Amino acid sequence: MPELLLEIYTEEMPAAHIKAGLTQLEEGLKKELTAREIEWDDLETWGTNRRLIVVGNLASHQKDREEIIIGPPRKVAFDEQGNPTSTLKGFAKAKGIKVEEVEIIQTEKGEYAGARKKVRGQPTGEILAQVLPPLITSLSFPKMMRWGSNPLRFSRAIHNLLCLFSGKVINFEISGLKSSNFSFGHKIHSPQQIFPQEVAEYCQVLKKNTVVVDPEQRRKMILNQMKTQLNKIQAEISADDELLEKWVYDVEYPYVFLGEFPEKYLKLPLEVLRTAMKEGQSLFAVVKKKKQLPYFLGLADARSDRKGLIKLGNERVLKARLEDALFFWENDTRILLEERKKDLAKIVFQEALGTYQHKTQRLVEIISYLSRKVDLAKEKKDLVLAAELAKVDLLTDMVREFPSLQGIVGGLYARHEGYPLPIWKAIYDHYLPQSAEDRLPSTLYGCLLSLADKIDNIVGVIGLGVDVSGSKDPFGLRREAQGVCRIILEKKLNISLKRLLNKVIKTYGSQLRLEASCVEEKCLEFFQNRLEYLFSQQGYRYDLIKAALGPGVDNLYFASRRLAALDSLKDTSRFIHLVLLAKRVNNILRGSPGYQVNPDLFLEKEEKELYSSYQIIKGNLTSLLKKGDFLKACRLTLSLRGPINNFFDRVLVMAEDKRIRRNRLALLQQLKNLFDELADFSQIVIEG
Repeated sequence: MPELLLEIYTEEMPAAHIKAGLTQLEEGLKKELTAREIEWDDLETWGTNRRLIVVGNLASHQKDREEIIIGPPRKVAFDEQGNPTSTLKGFAKAKGIKVEEVEIIQTEKGEYAGARKKVRGQPTGEILAQVLPPLITSLSFPKMMRWGSNPLRFSRAIHNLLCLFSGKVINFEISGLKSSNFSFGHKIHSPQQIFPQEVAEYCQVLKKNTVVVDPEQRRKMILNQMKTQLNKIQAEISADDELLEKWVYDVEYPYVFLGEFPEKYLKLPLEVLRTAMKEGQSLFAVVKKKKQLPYFLGLADARSDRKGLIKLGNERVLKARLEDALFFWENDTRILLEERKKDLAKIVFQEALGTYQHKTQRLVEIISYLSRKVDLAKEKKDLVLAAELAKVDLLTDMVREFPSLQGIVGGLYARHEGYPLPIWKAIYDHYLPQSAEDRLPSTLYGCLLSLADKIDNIVGVIGLGVDVSGSKDPFGLRREAQGVCRIILEKKLNISLKRLLNKVIKTYGSQLRLEASCVEEKCLEFFQNRLEYLFSQQGYRYDLIKAALGPGVDNLYFASRRLAALDSLKDTSRFIHLVLLAKRVNNILRGSPGYQVNPDLFLEKEEKELYSSYQIIKGNLTSLLKKGDFLKACRLTLSLRGPINNFFDRVLVMAEDKRIRRNRLALLQQLKNLFDELADFSQIVIEG
């Protein structure tokens, strides 16, 4: 197959923009090729801080296709003797076909004269010239810019468009910039033009000109150079996958260097040192046995640093930042956290929801409630203290300089003041988890404080009437709800979500704009959607998720256990049969009003046995459900299969006698109620 080579050459782009652009390019081009029936193979995207690149093998033409050409209606195309009319002859001439090739084609409107014509596929090069300009201009980035008088919006200014297919230029134009057959080497070291004919030559020539286009090759170079530098001092880096990924896309040719800073800054905690290095200059902290050393690793887009100017420049800038950080630390620690608390009244939490002092008061109430619900009543005093101090670090210079350290700084200052580990660690961790991949707080105290903080945020925003059903999430509530769900599920917290929500709603008093019942309803719906997403990410079938959440989302941990039980039994014949029986019960009862069971009206042995089995199981099932033992509950319910089968085989539910009929419907209603406590079996899909 002929090769495609597309390179968008720009000013320096942020790493996040590069990955976003490459993903869109690959997905968009594959979509266009598929829609136009062009076969492709090994389509790849590469990127540097100045280039978005697509390479791959494409078929030279679209697939040939058969086109049906519809002409005049049959009665107009042929006369009474079946001979072609002048109308048909005119149609054939206009379409370039012979009259003999015309056939009758059945359409929705009836029979028409027509022909099947084989259409040769259009050359791929022509199609690329059509689809690439709108694809490139459609790329979206977190922040976009215009340059000069150009109306085009892009991540950064585009300087060149290299586009070759089968070694030839694909001609197109974007905002006055024409595609070309050339590119450029490294901006500093080899800025001259290069004229590749194919992908392999493109990679080789650029490498000679100090550009490594493949991100994975740059990653290997970076890791090897890091190892070489660290071996000099027998140390290792403070691991940071996010920073490593940024390094890979920040350069065209990586050069890793080892820098130093004065040892006096080792007074600062590793978290502060690491953040000062990363956020200011994208530097890696260097550690030995988890303790910071007075070194760092930096990255330059260069072949080398023979004069050491890159290293010296970074050392000078870092020293200034660490001097500031040390000043913040020493200045902040002069004032105790307890003394700062009163100033939380000066910081607005949300304009309509009061200050951080108000939020702290709510956190204290919520954490007190949670301590009782998870049997930590004796530890309530410590939990309350952690809640009181959780937001105090927002008043510190350190957090003003490094906002990403909020919570962490509070924990470090609490540790510095001598608070016990459970308290300072809870403060330190209480913003976790901040993403689906993030870890949970390392202590139960931290998990409860995080849970209180997140549920307070969710209720407050929803209570103001903010719509959280759309794709936008300006307050990060999906992330917060995901965190709540993960904490409850992974820590196996047996708590009522409804009661917790009601408690939080009460702590807000009259500050919420919506009625309490409306806030509760919207919050429960929001959590159900998040829980469905979380379970689907864990690989559960969608119908089982809907069935497990049928009884509601009041107890998230129990919902997860219910789902696990359904999943473990889903392929067993007994369970499948029970599901079919439950569906049959639902269908019979559809539209039926509720009736009371009267055992004295049972006439048949089978209905008496079914009622007896139901009564025996009901008590045991309720006990198992209260314990959350849904697997045993499911297995116990399976024992009803025989009595239900016998009932349906030998008892006429819709008896002529109204009292007997209603009594049998009432018995089925009892069974349905029992099933509904376990799961919504109507949601489960049975194949075949």
